[in-house]
Amino acid sequence: MRYFRGIKTVLSAMVLTSALGVGQWGLAAQLASHGAGTSMPVEPLKLDAGERQWIAEHPRIVVASQQFPLYLFKDEQGRWSGLNQDILERIARMTGLQFVHEESFSTAQLLGLLESGKADMSTTLAASEERKAFLDFSHAFGGSGWVFVVRESAPTLHSMDQLAGKVLALPARHALEAGIRRDHPHIQLRTVQTYAEARALVESGEADATVENESGARVYPAGQLKVGPSIDGMWEPDHLALSKHSPLLLSILNKALEAFPPTEMRAIRSKWLAGLTVNQAPSLWQRLSEWACWGVFIASVFALISLLWNRRLKAQVTQRVEVQRRLDDELSFQRTLMDALPDPMFVRDMSGRLMLCNKRYEELFSTRFDQIQGTLLTEAGIFPDATAELLQAELMDQLSTRRNRFLDRQLTFNNGPRQVYQWTVPFYAANGQLRGVLGGWIDTGARQRDGAQRDLSAGTGAAQF
Repeated sequence: MRYFRGIKTVLSAMVLTSALGVGQWGLAAQLASHGAGTSMPVEPLKLDAGERQWIAEHPRIVVASQQFPLYLFKDEQGRWSGLNQDILERIARMTGLQFVHEESFSTAQLLGLLESGKADMSTTLAASEERKAFLDFSHAFGGSGWVFVVRESAPTLHSMDQLAGKVLALPARHALEAGIRRDHPHIQLRTVQTYAEARALVESGEADATVENESGARVYPAGQLKVGPSIDGMWEPDHLALSKHSPLLLSILNKALEAFPPTEMRAIRSKWLAGLTVNQAPSLWQRLSEWACWGVFIASVFALISLLWNRRLKAQVTQRVEVQRRLDDELSFQRTLMDALPDPMFVRDMSGRLMLCNKRYEELFSTRFDQIQGTLLTEAGIFPDATAELLQAELMDQLSTRRNRFLDRQLTFNNGPRQVYQWTVPFYAANGQLRGVLGGWIDTGARQRDGAQRDLSAGTGAAQF
C-alpha cells in the first residue's frame, strides 16, 4: 500500500511540476526580459588588502542554486535569472567576483553541496539553528513571511496550533522543520524532496498543508490550492548563505550589501515582486458587493432575454395578425364568389351537415344560412322527407366511395318536381384528408322554359314586323 501511495505522490508531483513550468517560468522569463541590458555603471567596492588578496586568489565563487521563481531560475535560454541573480551581478561589478551556478534539485541536495565544500554559497536558503552550525549568513537584503498552502475547500490557517494532529508536508531539511518538531510535536510532519511534491500531497488530500515563502508561493498557479495569510510571528529575512570556511567572503559580501544603493535595491525587488498580490479572505462588504454585482448581471441577462422574447412574441403576433387578415380576405373573396353564382351551391361535412351555402341556395329554399347551418338534409325541412332521405343516403355513399357524381335527374322539392342537373364532388384538406362534399345543381327545366319563352317572344315580334 505504501508503495502505491508513493507512486501516486511522485506522479502528482510530476504533473504539478509540468503545469507550473508553463506559468511560472513564462512569467519569470518575461520579467527577466524587461531587465536585460539595464545595468548601470558602478564604483568598485572599497576593500582592505586582505580582502583584495582573497578575491585575487578565489575569483570564482560556486553558488549552489535551486530554481525558486521569482528569486532564482533558468530562463528560456537556460541562463540564470531572477531577483537574486540581479543582486549577484551587481555585487560582481562591485567586487570583481565571478559567480557560477551549480544546480541542485532539492533543499537537501543543496545543503549537501555546501556541507561537502562543492559549493561556496547559496542565495535561497532561510536561516535556522541547524544551518547556522555549518553556514554563515550575510546581512539581510529584504524578506517575506511564511504562509500556509491548503486545499481550496479547507479552512484558512493562521497558526501552527491549528495543525495539531494533522499532516504538514515539508521539503526535507526545511528551515522550519527543527523548530516545528521541537515546539509543535503534535503536528505530523511528512518530508518530501521539493515544494512541488509537498503541494501535490496537499492537493491529493494526503497532507493538510505545506509552508512556503510568501513571495514564492504566489507564483504557482492556484489550481485546487489556496495561499493563506502570513503566519503570525514568522518572518524570514533574505540572506546570502556561505560556508564557514570563507570568513573573508562573508566580509566582502556584507560590505557589498551595505554599499548597495537603497534605490537600486528597491528597483530590483519591485521589478520582480511588485506584480505579486496578497490573497486575503474577502470582507463581508466585498462579498456583498460581489453578490450585488452578480445579481445586477443576472438581472440584466434576464431583462435582455425578456426583451428579446417579447420582441419575438410581438413579431409572431404581428405575423399571425397578418396571416389572419389574409385568410379573412380569402374567405371574403370566396364568399363573394359563391354568392355571385346564379345557381345554388352548398358544402357539407363528413356527417352530411351543412357547412356553407350561397345566397341562391337561401333564396331557393326561402331560408337563412344561420337557421340551417349544421343540419342534415333530413333535419332542415327544405325537401320533402322522401327526397331528403334519398339525397342524404346518396351523400353518405359518395363519402364512402369518394366518387364524383354528375346526374341529370328529376327531384321533388317542396313546391313540386323539377328537372335538374345535379353535381357533387368530394373535397380534401391540404394534407389529403377527405373533409366533405361540395355540390349544387342547375334547374335545367327552368332554363328550357326560359328558352322557349324567349323563342316565342322572338317569333311574335317577327310576325308583327
